[in-house]
Amino acid sequence: MPGEHEEESVSSETPDALLDRVRKLLVKAEADGVTQAEAQALTGKAAELMAKYGIDRALLAARRPETDRPGDRVIDIGNPWARVQAHLLCGLAATLRCQCVILPRTGPGSRIHVFGFASDIERTDVLYTSVLIQMWQGLAATQPPVWAQSPRAWRRSWLLGFATAVVARVRAAEEGAAQRAADGAAGDGRSTALVLADRAEIIERTLRQAYPVTRRSRVTYSGSGYGSGYAQGQRADIGTARLGRPSGRALTG
Repeated sequence: MPGEHEEESVSSETPDALLDRVRKLLVKAEADGVTQAEAQALTGKAAELMAKYGIDRALLAARRPETDRPGDRVIDIGNPWARVQAHLLCGLAATLRCQCVILPRTGPGSRIHVFGFASDIERTDVLYTSVLIQMWQGLAATQPPVWAQSPRAWRRSWLLGFATAVVARVRAAEEGAAQRAADGAAGDGRSTALVLADRAEIIERTLRQAYPVTRRSRVTYSGSGYGSGYAQGQRADIGTARLGRPSGRALTG
């Protein structure tokens, strides 16, 4: 039956198999002689693949809830730039249908409590690790201009620009996948949009049970490197590596 064949093909797409496909795309994007336009097309395809995987897992779980349960993970983020790293993690998590709470701590660094379905937390792990590595590489290769009054402020604004650009690219891929799947339906007749809305409501309820009172937090910057970092973030690869499981209160927005 068509439904049975579709279910089998989705459930056989393990995270490791997905990452192998994504890595192959990105190896091509990083090869010598590849133009910037070709590299962007390849990395864009990697993001689309990850987004489609998220939709497939959601629709499969609507039919077989045991394949993708709600969960949570606490992630500790060390310095330097822990607040910026937290901003990147929470931005990616929100785009990939998770929610984050920044936990108070007395020592250095940040602690983030991520809530989401297991497949979405896994996708967040994959993208966050990859983007974080690229962000550090990009920052190391970029020098503040001589006219910058504060090199540290310039670097911080560069990091925020990079993070914003990457999150925007991932969001575009997610929205595109959801739009392409709009006519699809789960086995119980619910539309893709309704399935995703139900999952969002479950995660919101789970978070509120754990943290009934939260407040939204914003990250600001004063340096002038934002535009340069944003441009670099537009060229970043998306989805290249896997995050190891770390030992993981204002709600970030």
